[in-house]
Formats: sequence, C-alpha cells, structure tokens
Amino acid sequence: MNTKLRTRTMGIAALALTASMSLAACGSESDSDTAADEPTTSESTSEAPAEESMESESAEPAASGPFGPGCAGVPTEGEGSVEGMADDPVATAASNNPLLKTLVAAVTEADLVDTLNSAEALTVFAPTDDAFAKIPKKDLNALLADKEALTTVLTHHVVAGQLSPEDVAGEHETLAGDMITVEGEGEEFTAEGAAVVCGNVSTANATVYVIDSVMMPQM
Repeated sequence: MNTKLRTRTMGIAALALTASMSLAACGSESDSDTAADEPTTSESTSEAPAEESMESESAEPAASGPFGPGCAGVPTEGEGSVEGMADDPVATAASNNPLLKTLVAAVTEADLVDTLNSAEALTVFAPTDDAFAKIPKKDLNALLADKEALTTVLTHHVVAGQLSPEDVAGEHETLAGDMITVEGEGEEFTAEGAAVVCGNVSTANATVYVIDSVMMPQM
C-alpha cells in the first residue's frame, strides 16, 4: 500500500515538474518574442526625430518710412513736410523744418550750408531745438561764436553715405574724422546715447535722423 502511494505521489510530482518546465519555456518564448518586437534603445534613438533647434529671435523689421514720436511735430504739408523735405538738399530741407531752427542757425554760422547741400550722399543726425536748449545758454553762445569748434561739433553729426534703418546701427566715421556709435534696431535707435525721435527722413541728398541731444565730440 505504501509502495503504491509513493509511486503515485512520484508520478504526480513528475507531471507537475513537466508542466512547470513547459510553462517556463512558453513564458521564455513569449518574452523573447516581445523583446524582439520592441526596438532597442539605439533603434528608438535613431528612429526618433532629431531635436529641434531653438529658433533665434527675429530682429525687429526695419522701418520703410519716417518713424518716431518726434515726427508728429513735422508739418504734414508744405516744404517742411516729409514729402517737401525730400525735394531739397539737406541744409535747405532742414531750414524748412520747424524742429531744426537752432541747427540751421549753427550750420549757417559755420558756413556749412553749401558743403552739406552739395554733398552727394550723407547721413545727418540732426539735433532738435530742444536738444540745443539742454546746453547752458552761456556755453551755447560761446560755441556759436567759435567757428572752428562749431564746425567740429556739427560735422561730428554727419556721416558719408545714406544709411538706411537696416544699416544705421554700428560704428561710423563722421566728417569730423572721429567715430560715433549708433545702437538699436527697428524703430528704436540711439546715437551716442541721443535718442532718435524722428528717423529715416529723406532729403534730396541725405537721410536724416532727428535726435534729442547734441552729440559732443572730444576736442
């Protein structure tokens, strides 16, 4: 009886062991199939799209015409208007602009009218009357009385060639023989720290950037 029981027990154990091995084999095959179906890390990396590069911030678009808050002070009609100034050489055009009376008086005192009007192409950084008013009256009168110093100051505001808003930023040699630095983009520029209040104004032979301060050269 004990022998039969032992034999039966061993037979059941053998069947159980065989079944366990079969299940393990099936599980192994299933895992292998799953692993084969899944891409490896290197495959996933190669199939994944390349990392997109950061888009650089686009610069402000350059202005196509006159810009700036100071342009509101320019007449809308007549020779002093934007359209009227385009017909005359720069010194004559400035004389018709109500924002630039002191500048025109200074240019006349320095005998620079013909020089500016006859030039082929210029960029002029033109201080407004308010810009000159920032200079103490005593100092301004002394400057106007000193033709050599006045000429240096005025030509410090003039660059050869007509600089568009796309090209005006950077370092430029002036007619005084020194350098000025213009910074900014789009419709916001400064020239040696002076803000452009009405820029990209065309005359017959120049591009004018009206500024809110007088740029003083080292003398």
